[in-house]
Amino acid sequence: MRLSHGVSMAALLVCVTAGIAAAQTSTAQYAVPDIRGTQEVNPRDVTVDPRFVQPENPFQPLARRPFEVAAPALPQPATRRAMSRASRPVQARVSGNAGRAIRPVPRQLAGTPLPDAAGQPPLRLRRTTSTQIIAPAPDGLQPYPPRAPVRPLADPWEPLGLRAGSFVVSPAITQSLGYDTNPNRSPTAAKGSVVSRTDGELNVRSDWSTHSFTSSLRGGYANYTNQRDASRPDATGLANLKLNLSRDTDIDLDGRLSLDTQRPGSTNFSAITTERPNVYGYGASAGVTQRYNRLSLNLRGSVDRTTYDNAKDSLGALILQSDRNAVQYGARARVGYEVSPGVQPFVEIAADTRVFDSSIDQNGFRRSSTGVTGRIGSSLEVTRQLTGEISVGYQNRGYDDQRLRDLRGVVGDAALIWSATPLTTVSLRGATELADTTLPNVSGSINRRLGVEVAHALRRNWTMTGFANASRATYDGNGLTEDTYQLGVRTEYRLTRTTSIRASFTHERLKSTTAGSDYTANIVLVGLRMHL
Repeated sequence: MRLSHGVSMAALLVCVTAGIAAAQTSTAQYAVPDIRGTQEVNPRDVTVDPRFVQPENPFQPLARRPFEVAAPALPQPATRRAMSRASRPVQARVSGNAGRAIRPVPRQLAGTPLPDAAGQPPLRLRRTTSTQIIAPAPDGLQPYPPRAPVRPLADPWEPLGLRAGSFVVSPAITQSLGYDTNPNRSPTAAKGSVVSRTDGELNVRSDWSTHSFTSSLRGGYANYTNQRDASRPDATGLANLKLNLSRDTDIDLDGRLSLDTQRPGSTNFSAITTERPNVYGYGASAGVTQRYNRLSLNLRGSVDRTTYDNAKDSLGALILQSDRNAVQYGARARVGYEVSPGVQPFVEIAADTRVFDSSIDQNGFRRSSTGVTGRIGSSLEVTRQLTGEISVGYQNRGYDDQRLRDLRGVVGDAALIWSATPLTTVSLRGATELADTTLPNVSGSINRRLGVEVAHALRRNWTMTGFANASRATYDGNGLTEDTYQLGVRTEYRLTRTTSIRASFTHERLKSTTAGSDYTANIVLVGLRMHL
């Protein structure tokens, strides 16, 4: 009996051992291999098969399990035959370097809390923009979408403007108070006066995807309390509409206006005046630019009109200036070749005609004329710090009156901007043109202008600017020459985006070959500017 009982126990032990081995074999077939090693898991490096569902482990205790991020292995087929392409697992695409070893998730990271083992603080995944999980994330984790970068403002003190549909409008007004030692720029018996000046600006720019529109209008009025006849307005305006018909074809439409005054001692007056008559200018132009690879062709037409108000002499007699009113029509052709992205030499030829309202002026001369100009030049971008355009040429102007000889001379334009440092900018501008006059037996004048300006930012909201301007007017036929000089400094301190304080000092001087025409003036202004 004892022998049979021993045999029964041995048989039972064999059955239990076989059952445990079978259970281990079945479990090992679906066990998840531990490929993590000793490195931590990075959720950016997870490769997930969305079709695979991990089988339940019957030996896993029913407790809250930690978040699994390791990629499970698929059951391998029993045969050695290669798996068909349709049966291969679909691998999820994960941006970033997915070939690195998988590491466990850090415990303390900013982000959305995820479930963790009982009694432990929740996990948090780092919010990143460099990694985007395209396939469904494990356990319903939703990836964060990449955040669009925010474009920083170039100048934190720059006004933002007002939005009006697809346009940005930037109005501004400046009220200044100061003193002028010679309001009328009189050569003798100069009398100073307190001056109150009001300036207004309106800038408009479009926010279109293809075409563009920009405009700038500025106007001011200087009121002299001690010399009412010296009070005067001034204004300038410019508008441009650019139409991009195609990648290689552009159309430009421009409009412009100006308002200025004549000083009482101007050489174009037949007598000394007691007031400052206004001079109006307005015009428009249209041009088309066609590019053929690096070669560009530009054609442009323009029309401009200038009118003068009448003046009064010291005795109250009227000085007529209607014979100076004229219209100028012009056409220009320019051919340029882009040597490099910043350098484009060009050759230009232009022709214009000036037609006066009065065929004969007060002195009996026919002032209408025709001019032809040839230029060569180039747009420049030597470096990122030096940009601009420079040109030089020759102009000849012939008059209808045979008593007036042709006016000819070298003409040119220059506009250069040099960013010496991030805080310092130097601007250089120059121009030469042939102008009309009413002096008897004088064809006209050759006017040359040159100006330099240096702006330095002492702080991000405080700018100091120094400037110097010089001009010379040479009258052909009588040897008259007038030189004008300007030296000054101005500063602007921005309190906020919309409010700033401005101050300026200007010294102005005229030297003329005509006796008794020189003058000197000093102007000081301090004002408050509001800019939206």
